[in-house]
Amino acid sequence: MPTWLIIVLVVLTLLAIGGVYARTRQLRRSRPAFDAHLEQVNRDLAAAAAQDRGWDRDTLEAAARSIYAAERGGEPPSLQLIEVLDREGTDQDQAVFRCGDEQLTLGRRDGQWVHESLAKP
Repeated sequence: MPTWLIIVLVVLTLLAIGGVYARTRQLRRSRPAFDAHLEQVNRDLAAAAAQDRGWDRDTLEAAARSIYAAERGGEPPSLQLIEVLDREGTDQDQAVFRCGDEQLTLGRRDGQWVHESLAKP
């Protein structure tokens, strides 16, 4: 094999290894920002879905706060709508909130939001 071909192959191999290493480091550095942005997008999507389907966000949050207080004896440390499940019929609807490190699931019965579960995910 000619010497020039060996040199070209070695250089290409080194460039490929260096590129993989650099990309891996870049992804590792940018992952926390990506995850934070993705979480915000998911919250925005859940809020938009709730609003788009005619669910009143204030009513949902008031029900979540009231149910959390009844279950835990106080206000939730934080309250974030993280998922909306709009199934056929209103009695199958669900709204999922993150309350600190717990997850609160509300269901709808006869047009009212009721407690379904409150637990750590």
